[in-house]
Amino acid sequence: MTMNSPKPPRISRLVTDTILMVRPARFGYNPETAANNIYQTLPDDIPSDAVHIRALGEFDEFVSRLREAGINVVVSHEMAGSTSTDSVFPNNWFSTHRDGTIVTYPMWAPSRRSERREELIHELASKGRFVTRRIDYAQLEQEGRFLEGTGSMVLDRRNRKAYACRSPRTDELAFHSFCKDLRYEPILFSASQVGPSGKEVDVYHSNVMMSIGENVAIIAADTIRDPNEREMVLASMAASDRHLLTISEEQCRRFAGNMLQVANTDGRLVLVMSEQAFWSLSPAQLEALRPLTEILYSPLYTIEACGGGSARCMMAEVFLPTSTEVQDAYAAPA
Repeated sequence: MTMNSPKPPRISRLVTDTILMVRPARFGYNPETAANNIYQTLPDDIPSDAVHIRALGEFDEFVSRLREAGINVVVSHEMAGSTSTDSVFPNNWFSTHRDGTIVTYPMWAPSRRSERREELIHELASKGRFVTRRIDYAQLEQEGRFLEGTGSMVLDRRNRKAYACRSPRTDELAFHSFCKDLRYEPILFSASQVGPSGKEVDVYHSNVMMSIGENVAIIAADTIRDPNEREMVLASMAASDRHLLTISEEQCRRFAGNMLQVANTDGRLVLVMSEQAFWSLSPAQLEALRPLTEILYSPLYTIEACGGGSARCMMAEVFLPTSTEVQDAYAAPA
């Protein structure tokens, strides 16, 4: 469902008008990733094949709603026979950038490393996108260092800042390598939540507790337990000239931090989230958002429960320029 704002602003170069999504061949619960993802829940009431069918229904409905809202969606169909249960979350293994750079990343779970598909990169290039540079950090897996793309990092493309919370999936040295190579200022911090056992556990991905768009920034600030780090992150975000929306830990658990702002074909800003995330927001929070952006949400309950990720995780932003945009992209990379 899409909710229109009275006068939704126009897009700049800081959010994308095209996203790539992967329709999975074998979606399901992954016990390996559940080791440090407290959002995952093992379904005990339906068989695994039914989980997959429900997830495909949610995926197709989500794509349909995005396209109805005028958002360009490139759907890549995963090949039959794939062993990955998490391919529906492509933003963890690659990212694209306005200067034509594609970055591929080291994945914490061995079961997910087969998701890195060179043919998908070629698929993007075949659709008129221009690739000028490839950076591959996958070899860091051999050193036990991981950085799971725009799951591990939330990028402020306007101010060239990269935010990341420490976790088994986000290695500090790998993060600094990315920031050096892509010319981002690193902002590293710790964030945690209370897990099912009652103990504090690391927030596994930064993009479940914060999101940065064109004119909106969202953060579950209380998950940053250290007051000095919390003040540092909030001050940095407040200086970005965006509306800062603070959400609670409970809203974070319902994936209210896992949003992505994109643009449609008319250049209107659209904040995309799951239905669960939408209904977790208060009337006051929605009232603050509506003048700034259109809001789109879709039911993703099976994918969220079994996969431990939500709307943002399912959308890989496509920033690669067309051939006619290359010269301009070099002048203002993102």
